[in-house]
Amino acid sequence: MGRKVRVAIVGCGGIANGKHFPSLKKIDEVEMIAFCDIIRERAEKAAAEFGVPGARVYEDFKEMIDKEKPEVVHVCTPNREHAPVSIYAMEHDCHVMCEKPMAKTYADAKAMLDAHIKTGKKLTIGYQSRFRGDSQFIKRACENDELGEIYFAKGHAVRRRAVPTWGVFLDEEEQGGGPLIDIGTHALDLTLWCMDNYKPKRVTGSVYKKLGDQKETGNAWGDWDPKEYTVEDSAFGFIQMENGATIILESSWALNTLDVKEAKCSLCGTKAGADMNDGATINLAKYGKLTTIKPELSAGGAAFFDGKTEDPAEIEARQWIDAVINDTEPCVKPEQALCVTRILEAIYESAKTGKEIVFDD
Repeated sequence: MGRKVRVAIVGCGGIANGKHFPSLKKIDEVEMIAFCDIIRERAEKAAAEFGVPGARVYEDFKEMIDKEKPEVVHVCTPNREHAPVSIYAMEHDCHVMCEKPMAKTYADAKAMLDAHIKTGKKLTIGYQSRFRGDSQFIKRACENDELGEIYFAKGHAVRRRAVPTWGVFLDEEEQGGGPLIDIGTHALDLTLWCMDNYKPKRVTGSVYKKLGDQKETGNAWGDWDPKEYTVEDSAFGFIQMENGATIILESSWALNTLDVKEAKCSLCGTKAGADMNDGATINLAKYGKLTTIKPELSAGGAAFFDGKTEDPAEIEARQWIDAVINDTEPCVKPEQALCVTRILEAIYESAKTGKEIVFDD
């Protein structure tokens, strides 16, 4: 009988119930021993549904970590709390899986990385889109140099009308922003990861709140309250990397467009191009003809767990727990997530100041 990994969860809201709890529940080596939420009823419900017998409930994450001494902590709080919870957990001998984005600010994310380095505890961020079949296929093509030098890319996170109206999504103080930090973060992570390029040089951003005051919205989750809508409804970034490569990042919760796509990227290289707009597609010139390659992706998810599941959230959870058990590196490294947060913050800052943001290091 293999050893068990004792997991405690901070934040028992939507992302925990929709992703973390059901995925961890399917892993035999995991015991969810404790649940924390400022709304105690949510933690009690989670403990009853997903916890081991006798799983305990807390309203204070420090008390939970101090008393339970879990091996792993999953941080599923609003963005503002990512850093303080993650840092406290690592400083108290816990490995940490933190939901995306890494933190509300670059300074907070950098403090998380510093704690990871100082304590030697593992830290990963919840970018589960990496584990989709199309993402894995294109990443493999990039690793095999089938695209050549990737010098132009786009990150896509565009919704027509799908503003999340629950929780704190519309609260700038809690989240740090709207669609850019919420779903743009996935698109940028995929783009940088496929390019294997984490050296940005300069960033220009445009941020808009043009539709947030409307009342009859046609929104997928019902009309939002304009008084509560304190974040942007769309944001766009122009990013130049140190090696001269260019990335355009587009994000929106509400935009008058039919060109909708989310957590996807398009890549243009010297040998071929690739995109995730309709599954995975490779485009190139071969034998003097323009050629398009579309793989069959229905046979499994990520290659290293092929055949077990096609659910990216389950694959993410499994590779994370395996990294803890086997003392290996998780797929999403904190240094990579820090770069994503740095660029997102620069887009907001550029839009606010009207100036290009240049990185000197």
